[in-house]
Amino acid sequence: MMMENGLSMEYGDGYMEQEEEWEREGLLDPAWEKQQKKTFTAWCNSHLRKAGTAIDNIEEDFRNGLKLMLLLEVISGETLPKPDRGKMRFHKIANVNKALDFIASKGVHLVSIGAEEIVDGNLKMTLGMIWTIILRFAIQDISVEEMTAKEGLLLWCQRKTAPYKNVNVQNFHLSFKDGLAFCALIHRHRPDLIDYAKLSKDNPLENLNTAFDVAEKYLDIPRMLDPDDLQNTALPDERAVMTYVSSYYHCFSGAQKAETAANRICKVLKVNQENERLMEEYERLASDLLEWIRRTMPWLNSRQADNSLAGVQKKLEEYRTYRRKHKPPRVEQKAKLETNFNTLQTKLRLSNRPAYLPTEGKTVSDISNSWKGLELAEKAFEEWLLAETMRLERLEHLAQKFKHKADAHEDWTRGKEEMLQSQDFRQCKLNELKALKKKHEAFESDLAAHQDRVEQIAAIAQELNTLEYHDCVSVNARCQRICDQWDRLGALTQRRRTALDEAERILEKIDILHLEFAKRAAPFNNWLDGTREDLVDMFIVHTMEEIQGLIQAHDQFKATLGEADKEFNLIVNLVREVESIVKQHQIPGGLENPYTTLTAHDMTRKWSDVRQLVPQRDQTLANELRKQQNNEMLRRQFAEKANTVGPWIERQMDAVTAIGMGLQGSLEDQLHRLKEYEQAVYAYKPNIEELEKIHQAVQESMIFENRYTNYTMETLRVGWEQLLTSINRNINEVENQILTRDSKGISQEQLNEFRSSFNHFDKNRTGRLTPEEFKSCLVSLGYSIGKDRQGDLDFQRILAVVDPNNTGYVHFDAFLDFMTRESTDTDTAEQVIDSFRILAADKPYILPDELRRELPPDQAEYCIQRMPPYKGPNGVPGALDYMSFSTALYGETDL
Repeated sequence: MMMENGLSMEYGDGYMEQEEEWEREGLLDPAWEKQQKKTFTAWCNSHLRKAGTAIDNIEEDFRNGLKLMLLLEVISGETLPKPDRGKMRFHKIANVNKALDFIASKGVHLVSIGAEEIVDGNLKMTLGMIWTIILRFAIQDISVEEMTAKEGLLLWCQRKTAPYKNVNVQNFHLSFKDGLAFCALIHRHRPDLIDYAKLSKDNPLENLNTAFDVAEKYLDIPRMLDPDDLQNTALPDERAVMTYVSSYYHCFSGAQKAETAANRICKVLKVNQENERLMEEYERLASDLLEWIRRTMPWLNSRQADNSLAGVQKKLEEYRTYRRKHKPPRVEQKAKLETNFNTLQTKLRLSNRPAYLPTEGKTVSDISNSWKGLELAEKAFEEWLLAETMRLERLEHLAQKFKHKADAHEDWTRGKEEMLQSQDFRQCKLNELKALKKKHEAFESDLAAHQDRVEQIAAIAQELNTLEYHDCVSVNARCQRICDQWDRLGALTQRRRTALDEAERILEKIDILHLEFAKRAAPFNNWLDGTREDLVDMFIVHTMEEIQGLIQAHDQFKATLGEADKEFNLIVNLVREVESIVKQHQIPGGLENPYTTLTAHDMTRKWSDVRQLVPQRDQTLANELRKQQNNEMLRRQFAEKANTVGPWIERQMDAVTAIGMGLQGSLEDQLHRLKEYEQAVYAYKPNIEELEKIHQAVQESMIFENRYTNYTMETLRVGWEQLLTSINRNINEVENQILTRDSKGISQEQLNEFRSSFNHFDKNRTGRLTPEEFKSCLVSLGYSIGKDRQGDLDFQRILAVVDPNNTGYVHFDAFLDFMTRESTDTDTAEQVIDSFRILAADKPYILPDELRRELPPDQAEYCIQRMPPYKGPNGVPGALDYMSFSTALYGETDL
């Protein structure tokens, strides 16, 4: 039964009753009284020697009460009433009563122990009184984990001897008989005094004597037990053993405090060292990522090209390689960076450290802004590449068209200047002259017909210049030659016509048949030339509708070939008629047509060319149709895959967001489900890669639009990266919540309550609360915030904690951190200062040797390198200021 001040009936007030009970039950060992007498006498003398005296016989030397009062003054540090100096019995009783009254004033009720028994030399009563004093002043203050004095002392012995072989402390009698427990206690605190490895359980007397001798010689603990008594007694007296063991406890209590203080300091320093490592890793990763973005941006912002299709296609392939190979590792690096930053901030909050502020320009928002700039540059770069591809493809097409038309025109003009400058009409007969005139008229008509072609050539050249074709110089030079020649042809034509008109007065006869041929052959020849140009004209299409339009136009053209065939036969028949008349009338030179340079052979050859070009055109259009059909297939293939992948990504995002709201099972369940989603997402990656391959085929086929889907490869890439980032961020948040819960002792029910309340007021599911929503959330959790001015001030102080940057919002991690701090305890700077003060033996400074003696080597050196020199009074060389160091651990610091 427990009584005041932690003393029990067994060991305190009912000493005599307990002795009588043991005697009735046959448990009382006569040797106990001898052991107690010796031990208690030694214990008393260990204190009385401080006053320069001692006792020889415990039942005799306390009878007059004088040494008893002196003993109490020494062990309590207080002054008792002045003793009576008389030698009469009543003087002795008065002195003993003063001692007993002092014991009673300390909250101990002595039962069955009176002054008369002590004065009469009653040994049992005297031992009981001394045991009560020992309990009150030597054992009662021993407290380990709020246990009673006896239990606390026993637990202390068990913990200190736990690592030692052959030691198992279960009580204060049998567990100490072989002496190993005493030796283990000494070795644990002073390993330099005993070589424990050489001790044996088979040598109990040697072990006891070793422990008692070392304790007396080096630890100033007098012998209070007799090794022979312990060995020869079946059950040694536990009061005697407890008394002796308590001396060990008090001897080593200073070391115990130092050990506790050192453990606390080690814990704090370990947290700081880990936080420093995480900060350094963050700085390194952030610097690397930002440097990569800085190096990449000029390339993405560059719009330099050689203005050729091959050059732009090479840049497009380089961009695809960048998206496939170079960027994905950086996406993972960015996610890791954010995860490490969140973990670091959580650890700092849990260890009561100030939030980590990265180096200027390397904050999470700085990295996010740089990343956003990178993505915008990527999008603009890809759009520029595709636009350049289309522009340059059109340029190449125009350049080929220019060359084709220029070739045809130059072929037509070849020899025309010499012909126009010829004086052949001077020797012609009339009919020949008239024929030359008609021939010239036909040429003028032909020349006028070519005016449109020259204008087309000039227009194409102008468009090439407008679109900045890379070889504009040669194009312009050729166009200028053609235009200059055209001007010369016009002047020569006019000059020749004037000459022919002059000679026409003497030339009359006209060969009607040749003239008819010339009239019909010239337009038909022009039609043939135009038709041949159209049939070999190059084209570029991007859709099925465009190629089908060309096929339809070609079919319409083929429907006119019947009429053309009739005209061709009519013209050929004219020649045949001429041949017939010439043969019939034997006209010399009559087969020569004076009105045109065209011949039936020319018409036949060109007509044959047209008939051959028609099926070739059919084949060209059919090939293009197949190409557009293949493009249509690619569009459908991409759309089918994209319309599957896109909704899948959106569903995963919705599911991850729902888990992130924190209301689906325990944190471990949420973490498990998030990691399942993470595995599922990585397992789904081949679908993205397959879609990338299809997209590459689409781009290589120059397909720039797809009406079968609203998804583009860019939107799917962004969605995929956002899904990976969201999963990583939610996993990190849940892990940090688990870390917070376990570190702060928050139960899953409390965490669910915090999350449920937060989500209730987070109506828009943004993961943050406005100040008013936050206040309502606090009130819903039972947090009292007054409606008066003081309540407003209190709430503003809370806001300054949860929203230090004054963003106007409170995020869940800050909310959770605040709620856990309200209900848990953390290390403080004051606690760390107290721990260092213990190691420094109450000095305001600490020495390097003291740190190296009490702390592990790495942590001792950590402190020595960072502690500033002590500048206060009474300092010594090398003294370090542990107070400012401890304060810096919890304040504004670069650590």
